[in-house]
Amino acid sequence: MDFGDILNKWERDSRSSANGENDAMETWQKDNGTENDRAGERRRRLLAKKPDDILDIHGMNAEEALLSLDVFFSKAKESGFEKLRVIHGKGNHSEGEAVLGRTVRDFIEQCSYAGESGYEKSANGGSGSTWVFLK
Repeated sequence: MDFGDILNKWERDSRSSANGENDAMETWQKDNGTENDRAGERRRRLLAKKPDDILDIHGMNAEEALLSLDVFFSKAKESGFEKLRVIHGKGNHSEGEAVLGRTVRDFIEQCSYAGESGYEKSANGGSGSTWVFLK
């Protein structure tokens, strides 16, 4: 549908609303709000949900962690999981930046089916543990 078609539909709908039928803007907002509302509801549900699976990569080096993450995420996607937790530690024993935390963030950014992510609440590991929604 090009812009001209949109304007023509708008005009037809506007004439209909003058006759007591639905307002075109109201209809558009309902149609376009539905997807956003569902996405917001899904996000709220997933934030409250416990993870479907958990991977602990403590004690691994970056290479081992990447291999484990790849297998873990692939199996989770195949299983239809929605939310994962990766325990990587806070890096208290690392010099400089936490190696595993950076490895996990880099992996999530590169993984095509990893969606939104963030650190867990303090009770679940805080910055030493990352949750991830799968697309």
